[in-house]
Amino acid sequence: MSKAIEDYGFIGNLRSCALVGRDGSIDWLCLPRFDSDACFAALLGTGEHGRWLLAPAGEVRATSRRYLPGTPILETTFETAEGKASVTDFMPLGGGVDPDGRTGEVVRLVKGLEGRVEMTLELVLRFGYGRTVPWVRRRDYGLRAVAGPDAVEFVTPVRLRGEDMKTRADFAVETGESVPFTLSYHPSIDEPRFVDDREVLLQRTAGWWREWSERCTLPDPAPEPWREAVRRSLITLKAMSFEPTGGLVAAPTASLPEQLGGSRNWDYRYCWIRDATVTLYALVNSGYFEEAGAFRNWLLRAAAGDPGQMQIMYGLGGERRLTEVELPWLPGYAGSRPVRIGNGAHGQRQLDVFGELMDALHLARRSHLGPYKAAWRLQGVLLDQLGELWREPDEGIWEVRGGRRHFTYSKMMCWVAFDRGIKAVESFGLEGPVEDWKRSRDEIRADILARGYDAERNTLVQSYGSKALDASLLLAAEVGFLAADDRRYRGTVEAIERELLHEGFVRRYRTDEAEDGLSGEEGTFLVCSFWLADAYVLLGRLDDAIALFDRLLAVRNDLGLLAEEYDPKAGRQLGNFPQAFSHVGLVNTAHNLLRARGPARQRANHGALPQSSDASVQTEATEVEQD
Repeated sequence: MSKAIEDYGFIGNLRSCALVGRDGSIDWLCLPRFDSDACFAALLGTGEHGRWLLAPAGEVRATSRRYLPGTPILETTFETAEGKASVTDFMPLGGGVDPDGRTGEVVRLVKGLEGRVEMTLELVLRFGYGRTVPWVRRRDYGLRAVAGPDAVEFVTPVRLRGEDMKTRADFAVETGESVPFTLSYHPSIDEPRFVDDREVLLQRTAGWWREWSERCTLPDPAPEPWREAVRRSLITLKAMSFEPTGGLVAAPTASLPEQLGGSRNWDYRYCWIRDATVTLYALVNSGYFEEAGAFRNWLLRAAAGDPGQMQIMYGLGGERRLTEVELPWLPGYAGSRPVRIGNGAHGQRQLDVFGELMDALHLARRSHLGPYKAAWRLQGVLLDQLGELWREPDEGIWEVRGGRRHFTYSKMMCWVAFDRGIKAVESFGLEGPVEDWKRSRDEIRADILARGYDAERNTLVQSYGSKALDASLLLAAEVGFLAADDRRYRGTVEAIERELLHEGFVRRYRTDEAEDGLSGEEGTFLVCSFWLADAYVLLGRLDDAIALFDRLLAVRNDLGLLAEEYDPKAGRQLGNFPQAFSHVGLVNTAHNLLRARGPARQRANHGALPQSSDASVQTEATEVEQD
């Protein structure tokens, strides 16, 4: 039986991650990258598909867990009739943190806290997403496992034994004792490297994370629960970033379902262009300019080339071929099939990404994130491409598989693309065919208000000719397309409240009303609820915004983590976990509530609303010589 998604904790090293269950079992681990094949895939199957259990051998009376403050280092405490013991799980960082540059290790430290606790270990290594049983050999330090190009070294002082194609051990810890375990990945053609002192590595890793998390800025007065929620979300987002390139995975998991037992199961271990603007706002407003700059540079590299070939998502290094396949040997989380890896949506046309990328690069310019010349060159060719392309149908923000339509949000983001190009010329003294762009912007706006607005119901609609609503339309004021006091925007928010609110949370759209080419239903989409809270802020409904934000904070698990979706009736998180979009939404909504000019107002003021002057902003024309 599958564990609840919210029962998992998350650890990572800026290259990959692991999910650790409350019971002490690591059920998901991909090495050496987020998008590598899993060597532990019990998350999508059973223990036979790979896991690493480390827990008391007997009955557990109580379990508690926490992150070490300011870190993604997980500490789980087990209480038995005989005593207490803790398991500390972390992934050491490479690069400047570790002088040896380790990048593929999981360290687990078992410590005796009270009395004597009998512990058990079960290690089931299954490469290739649970399909490949490795060749295993004993070593004086533990064991080595090899399968094709992959190898791991398992290092421990505990005596191991093999049973039924698994590695097992039994041992005990008494008060003050500590027993270390390390699983280290390396290509099978390379020689392994070993950790000398796991405690030193723990302190080094914890110190780096604490220094990083203490740089977080949040306006005062911020309630401590909000401050801690924002800090935890930012730590999670940082741990989901791929340090070598600056990319950010949408989630570190694949095929966790949007409906238990359903077929809406997707691989999110890639980087979406759509996440760009909101992620940059979250990072910049929280004081993390280095991370914002790295992500902005990833965007430039990934989108480089023929703008007609721009994709909606890319691999961690900017890879374009993300072929979707099904893994029939995995039964799926809670029987949710098919299990998919890769993502076929990478080949879809989604016109909103033009606006998202233009908006992100506009924000980067205002935040002094260079290089400047390359960005403006890219923006110019994007707008050239969009001049006619905006008239075409697409698959939309939600990546529907039921055919292309004229989605209102996609058209709105095409408007944003031209608007931000115009703003760049007007605010930074750049060169471009601004009169042509203004004509395109005006034409798109007129088209949307004529075909994407239902005057009888006073609301924007999901697609031209449709009566269906869509939560993405909540962003109409935030991106500056409509002013917050425009009756059409207020009507859209009220319509979404009436038709898409479900038990206090927002659905993306109604699956029984909007054909998306997929069977089954889904939970409420958490980032959409954050968007509604942001809309409340723009409308001046602060009490409603605070109430919704607090309700969303209560959905997080005990470690402060959010998945993609939430089933309010069952009280269960759904979808891939943890989800970057959800945590970015949390950070931005907190800033919106705490600042008169939070991300929602900042973004709106770059659009249709009047833009305040900023004498401190240099024109790009005077800076490009430095590129």
